This record gives sequence, C-alpha cells and structure tokens, in this order.
Amino acid sequence: MRKFLFQLVDRLTRGQKRGLLLLSDVCVAPLALFVTGLFIRSAGAGSGLEWMLPPAAALLACAVSLILGMPRIKLNAYESVAILKTAAFASILTMGLALVATVAGIDVPAAGAILFGLLFFILSVAARMAMLHALLWVLQIDQKGCRVLIYGAGNTGMQLAAALRSRGTIRPIAFVDDNPALQGMVIAGLRVHPSDRIERLVRERDVTRVLLAMPSESPARLARIDQRLQVIGVDVHTVPSFAQLVGEEKLVDNLSPFTFGRFLGRQQIEDALPQGADTYVGRSVLVSGAGGSVGSELCRQLLLIRPKRIVMFEISEIALYNIDRELRAMAEGTGVEIVPVLGSVTDARMSRMVMTEYDVEIVFHAAAYKHVPLVESNPIAGLANNVLGTRTLADAAHEAGVARFILVSTDKAVRPTNVMGASKRLAELVIQDLAKRSRGTIFSMVRFGNVLGSSGSVIPLFKEQIAAGGPVTLTHEDVTRFFMTISEAARLVLLAGSFAHQGESRGGDVFVLDMGKPVKIRDLAVQMIEAAGKSVRDAHNPSGDIEIVVTGLRPGEKLHEELLIGEGLLTTPHSKILRAQEDSLSELEMATALRALRSAMATGDAQAARRVILSWVEGYHPPETVAAKR
Repeated sequence: MRKFLFQLVDRLTRGQKRGLLLLSDVCVAPLALFVTGLFIRSAGAGSGLEWMLPPAAALLACAVSLILGMPRIKLNAYESVAILKTAAFASILTMGLALVATVAGIDVPAAGAILFGLLFFILSVAARMAMLHALLWVLQIDQKGCRVLIYGAGNTGMQLAAALRSRGTIRPIAFVDDNPALQGMVIAGLRVHPSDRIERLVRERDVTRVLLAMPSESPARLARIDQRLQVIGVDVHTVPSFAQLVGEEKLVDNLSPFTFGRFLGRQQIEDALPQGADTYVGRSVLVSGAGGSVGSELCRQLLLIRPKRIVMFEISEIALYNIDRELRAMAEGTGVEIVPVLGSVTDARMSRMVMTEYDVEIVFHAAAYKHVPLVESNPIAGLANNVLGTRTLADAAHEAGVARFILVSTDKAVRPTNVMGASKRLAELVIQDLAKRSRGTIFSMVRFGNVLGSSGSVIPLFKEQIAAGGPVTLTHEDVTRFFMTISEAARLVLLAGSFAHQGESRGGDVFVLDMGKPVKIRDLAVQMIEAAGKSVRDAHNPSGDIEIVVTGLRPGEKLHEELLIGEGLLTTPHSKILRAQEDSLSELEMATALRALRSAMATGDAQAARRVILSWVEGYHPPETVAAKR
C-alpha cells in the first residue's frame, strides 16, 4: 500500500497537487456546515439549514481559496506560513456565506455563523496537517530516518524543530533544556526534558544524534556539553548563530558536527587516553586552580576515568562554587568523592593539611596568574603566586609522599619577554630542581600553547567584538600563536602524568604536544568573521561588515611563541606527545634565586623581582629590551 502511494505521489504533476489541495478546501466547507447544522438542531435553535447552503459554501470556498492562493502553499511550509492565512480564509468564507443566506432570506443564527467559522478553520488546519504527515510517511519508504534530540528549547530550537518537520529523513523526538522553568512543558509539539535524562532518552527512543540549538552559549560550555554527550555515544551537531539562520532550508543545511577545534589548522588528538587511564583509577587526585578553564576541564575528564576522589583546590569562591555544583551533578552514581577546598597554593599550612587529610596521591598544579598585561603590571603578585606558590605546593606534596606532581606550564615560558612567561619558567625550574632531589614523588611538567575558549583567550574576545559589530582588534598583522582546545589541553596533562616514570629522567620531564604550524591571528579573525555570516571591511572591500584594526603589541607580548628551549626531543607512547629534556639550575643556584625572590617579595620591590628573573631565566628579554631591538 505504501509503495503504491509513493508511486502515485511521484507521478502527480504540480497542477494535480494543487488541484487536490483545492478539493480539500471545497470538501471541508460543506462538512463544517453539516456539523454546524447538527449542533443547531440539537440545541433547538431552528429547523436546520436550507438545502442551498452546502453547495454555496463549496463554491465560495473554491473562489476564496483561489483568490488567497491556498493551493499554492506547499504542505511542508504550511505550519509556519499559512495557518494565519487559513484564519483569514475562514473569516472571509463565513461572512460571504452569511451574506448569501441574508440575500436568500434564510435565517441563520449568529451563533451558527460563528460556529461554522471555527469549525472550518479547525478542519482546514487538521486536513492540511494530516496530508503533510501522510506525505512524509509515504516519502520515507526508501529512506532511513534519523531520530534526534534538540538541546535548547529557545527560539533557535523552535525554528529548528519546525524546519526538521519538513524533512522526511530527520525526526525530532524531544527537547532538552537546562532551564527548570521549561522542563515538563510541550513546545512546538515536543516535550522538554532535563539534560540528565538524555542517556535514558537515547536508549529508550533510539536517538542517534543530538542537535545543539544554543548559538549564544559560550564556546567553553558548548565544548563541555559536547564532551558529555559523546561519552553517551551519540553524534553531536551544532546550529550556527542567528546571523546564519536565513530560512528553514538554510537552518537545516547549516547543521554541522560540533568541532570546537576547527580553527586549529591540524587534526586534534583522539579522545581516548592510551593506557593512561589506569594511572588515575581509584586514586585520590588534587587539582589546583580547579575553577579555571584548564583546571575545570581536568576535573571533568578525571571524573570519566573514575578516581577515588577529586580534591578541587581553588582561591576563587565563585569559580569553586560553579565547578563544585557541576561536578556533583555529573558524579551522581559514579562513587567518586568530590571535595571542594577554598584556599591559596601560597598557603603552606593549608597545602600540607589538604595533602594529608585527603590522602592525595596525584597533584595537577594548574593554579596560576596567566594574563600577560595584568601580570606585567603586577609583577610581585604574579611571581609570588606562580613561582613561590608552585614551590609551596610542590614541597607539601613531596613531604606528604604524593606519587606524582604535574605542573601545567605555557609556551610563554620559552625565552619569555614578559613577567608572566618568566614566572612560569621559574616555576618549571622549581619543579626540575625538586625532581632531581625527590626519592618518591615523580615530578613532571606539561607545556602547551593558547587554549581555545579559555578565559581571556582571543576567541571569546573576537566573538564579543563581532557580536558588537566590530572592530576586531589585532595587536600585529603577523602575530602567530599555537592553539589547542580545552579538551586537548586537559588530555595532554593527563597523558603527561601517566607517561612520567621515576628513573627515566632525574631532572624532570617537559611534555609538549606536536601542535603543527602556528596559526596566524589575522587569519583566525577573518575565519571567525566569515563564520558569523559577515565579511571583512578593508581597502579591497569597503562595504564589508567588520573592520580589523591593528592596535600594536602589548607590553611583554611576543610576535611568535615557541614550545621548546632546547633541541632534544624524545618519543612517548603517544605519537603526538613529545618529551623534552632541558637544562636546569643547580640546587645552589635555585636556592639563591628563590632567596632573592623572597627578599624582593618581602620588601615589595618590583625592580628587584625583575632583576631576579633577568638573572636566572634563560632567554628572558624585558619589554624595553625587545622594543629597543626593533
């Protein structure tokens, strides 16, 4: 039967299809009139409608339908285009039929006329929707449908649901939304569920894909949702921004797999941890800076590995509150203990207490001041937190017998031109010094470039500037950076922790990601502008939408970043992860540097602090030196 109907529909010409839609309008009018007559007779309002009204209703319906162009409206566009036009159709037909009855001397009660109009509207809409669903059912005969969940029940989600209904191969099953006020409601014919029911919906409703309809959400949040959904085993696609939602077909055709690393210029490292997960299963793990971009992602990925306990060490109360609430919801039923600790890594007493009380076995040290201009303006605070804080936490870990200590570093530590980079290089030297003297704790470091979507990174800034209509600010036409996603950064840190082995290197290993070629920031800005559906305004395109303005390099900012100080690289179990063995300070030199730095901290002498890093950080060139060379 279905195959026969498919062949029949396939053979119909456009004129024949319009004729069927017109016939539907003609038939619905007498039907509505008949039902109206039944109600009037049952209510005792009259002896019934006269015999001439049904054919008059059919003729009037035919004329009004043709005038309004109802047969020309496609079924797959009816829901969003023509329901209001059907209401106008019903009103005109009712008034016309009332006029015919008055001229013919037929007594039609006012209630009967109103009832006829309502019935005609309801039956017309029902007839069109029934034909639409029947048509979609017939057209699916040779096509395998895709069942999807729509994450986000806002305006974009509703537009997406309406557009998908015209696609016979894609069937929206339900909405998912984190807003409690929407949960349980029915929007656009679909029920709204909380996000914690996604796994159940996927299993029970045979869902194969989740569509993220939240273009206004931050990239970091979208990345977290994407990661959580991929663990469930469904494909994740995202809807572009509203600037790209030009129409229904445009909206559906722009659905693309969510790949936050599309600006990397290289392939991302795979999601799985090769042989590394066993290092953390059933262990008590501490993450300092747990509320930051990398620290919070570390906590999320650790949770998937199922450690015994995750201790979140964070100085920011609001950041700790947010990650604690998120992780507790994710950890339900996993048996993983979530411990929030509010404190600073520069507090020796607190650091020792945390290590002992929670029996910490592995430490990921991600706490740091990282914004280059701010640290350049506040060198005392930056050096105290990044250098002395690292020494304090590392000493506490060593005293407590922690098995592994992994420092999260940055490419700005390589031949730095700013205080932030120099402070991170000194932190690396601190870890290398402890690694040489440690008899139990394995000390290692991981160094990577800019993290896409992290707080203060260039992509959120460009996104805000594009949303505001520009201009997009660029420090230099030729400036380049290495980029990685937040998930890559966290995965690299976890891999580094699992690869480090006592005895292989007595000086502490530096693990780096093979990040390919650096990305030109101007090219990144152009890609983001075009991805938002806009064009670059410049001398070649004066009518463009967004201008790119060069503001000049900031104090301490380099034109190009590096990942390695030396030349020697060793392989690891992962082809994209390399290990560098770099020179370090002697124990006496390290003690001298730290003593001088503490003295500068005690007196608040910023110039003395700068002299310390100038003396002990290889390749450090202060901003004024770099400017003089130019």
